[in-house]
Amino acid sequence: MVSTRVSSNRREPQQERSRLTRERLLRATIDALAADGWAAATVAAVAERAGVSRGAAQHHFPTRESLITAALEQVFDDLTTAADSRFGTSAAPGEPITPARVLAAVQRVVDVYTGTEFKAALQVWAAAASDPALRTLILPLEAKFARAAHQRTMAAMGVSPADEKGHRLVQATLDFARGLGLADTLTDDSARRAQVVDTWCEQLAVSLGVDGAA
Repeated sequence: MVSTRVSSNRREPQQERSRLTRERLLRATIDALAADGWAAATVAAVAERAGVSRGAAQHHFPTRESLITAALEQVFDDLTTAADSRFGTSAAPGEPITPARVLAAVQRVVDVYTGTEFKAALQVWAAAASDPALRTLILPLEAKFARAAHQRTMAAMGVSPADEKGHRLVQATLDFARGLGLADTLTDDSARRAQVVDTWCEQLAVSLGVDGAA
């Protein structure tokens, strides 16, 4: 009985170490994709970035394909979680849309699209354009995130699901934020981006018929 308990106690720390190693490898893969691009995200480079041996990395991910697949799933899980938690608090039923609520919702969307996870996803999107297998893998993950982002942004702004114009304006906002995220991969344009976001929010509030909009 004692030996069984000791064996169980030994397994738990080992399992925890294994879990933490796997998490480090996935995070290192996302960081490598975002910082250095698709070609740089090899098992050897990721292992070095994560501070683990190549053998340990290959124990968890025997091939680059398995590593990238797991990292992609993590990226889109992170993005979808961000859509659920960071795109703003849902407006109460009947609560009016305000310029401040529109601005807060758009700023949160832009924050997500200029974050590390999006930069990593962008590298994979570029690679998927010429890789049918990778494209097949990424499309359903991207679609799940896009749905969550759209639903949460509409709720954050207080746009009714029945509002067809509002639905399209929110989609335009997501496309707008994606474009800002793309621009941010080349240079830090945060100052210009803040001005563009303010201008877009003013026009968006007008288009949504927000009281007090300029």
